[in-house]
Amino acid sequence: MDAGLFTANNVWMMVCTALVFFMHTGFAFLEIGLTRQKNTINILFKNVFIICVGLLLYYIGGFNLMYPGDFNGYLGFSGFGLPIGADGLTPEYADGGYTYWTDFLFQAMFAATAATIVSGAVAERIKLGAFMIFVVFYVGLVYPIVGSWQWGGGFLSTLGGDDAGFYDFAGSTLVHSVGGWGALVTIYLLGARIGKFGEDGKPKAIPGHNIPLAAAGVLILWLGWFGFNGGSVLSADPALTSLVLVTTCLAAAAGGVSAFITSTLLHKNFDLTMFLNGILGGLVGITAGADLMSPLEAIAIGSIAGVIIVFGVAFIDRIKLDDPVGAVTVHLICGIWGTLAVGIFGDKAGLDQFFYQLTGVGAVAVFCCLSTFIIVFTLKKTIGIRVPKEEELEGLDIHEHGMDAYPDFRMNQH
Repeated sequence: MDAGLFTANNVWMMVCTALVFFMHTGFAFLEIGLTRQKNTINILFKNVFIICVGLLLYYIGGFNLMYPGDFNGYLGFSGFGLPIGADGLTPEYADGGYTYWTDFLFQAMFAATAATIVSGAVAERIKLGAFMIFVVFYVGLVYPIVGSWQWGGGFLSTLGGDDAGFYDFAGSTLVHSVGGWGALVTIYLLGARIGKFGEDGKPKAIPGHNIPLAAAGVLILWLGWFGFNGGSVLSADPALTSLVLVTTCLAAAAGGVSAFITSTLLHKNFDLTMFLNGILGGLVGITAGADLMSPLEAIAIGSIAGVIIVFGVAFIDRIKLDDPVGAVTVHLICGIWGTLAVGIFGDKAGLDQFFYQLTGVGAVAVFCCLSTFIIVFTLKKTIGIRVPKEEELEGLDIHEHGMDAYPDFRMNQH
């Protein structure tokens, strides 16, 4: 391979790594914007903790758990740390797409994302210590094991033979629904925030304190998806990278528009939060097959995801689960939709592929739900996972952190 092309590929992958890292700013802004002022520090602390500990855990063992080399297809481990091979910094590694170091760092950014998804869903009432323990197990073990089943050459990648199998380009299932299943089980065990459901059982709106920040967070996440999906090409291939960025953006735009239209028809108002979550739903939906779709198919996938957002949020409320930021609908339900869409639209569409996709969704669901239940239920029965009522009412910032995100504002209120 030409040295210039190898350098260009690697530089593009490093740019994408930076963009995926920047997504953590987007997640943080979205979560604090859609929740109450009194819990801002707590949410920011969790997001900073996730990226720092996620990187360290992925270095210690996560990377080699996810990419173990030759293994039985279900569980493998190639050792602790980062033992670089002889070709790790040459074009012989990864077909000249990137170096070993770039490979590690790009994948590490994905690992932390799964736990960040859970963070938003459990906001405003989970004990910080319990959440941090959950993150260690989920990022350190659950996420890389699931990833190894597909991206590490495991059983999902060869369901129908060497040239067939489950397909997930950038992680509708392997990243987003892994986080979504974790969020779903955790909020079930955790319970709703005080005041979310009235005595009649009907959901009550608990408005976020800073919608401009939430909007900024979504736009930052959209920008980050240029790296999330664009980097998943695993090189700077001009034709494929440009197609992926086009399908990603069109699905996002279609998801936002279809969500706000659906919401407006149902509720007779222009709901910005539905618009924003529709964009995210479109992004999650296209992530599994962004390299396989035509622009029109991407618009169709995004549009359906936008409709799913509106009805999915209402459904989660109806079954009395409290998800302050809509994480389960965005990342789990739209992640499932995007994964199944690979068998309906695009270059791999077909009944066999749809079956492979469904099998992958089911396998990940069973493993993530069981793992999350074991981790969170154990925490619930030992150290507890829910803050006391007084702390929840007064805010986690003061009780768990001893500080306020907006001290001047609070002082001016008195």
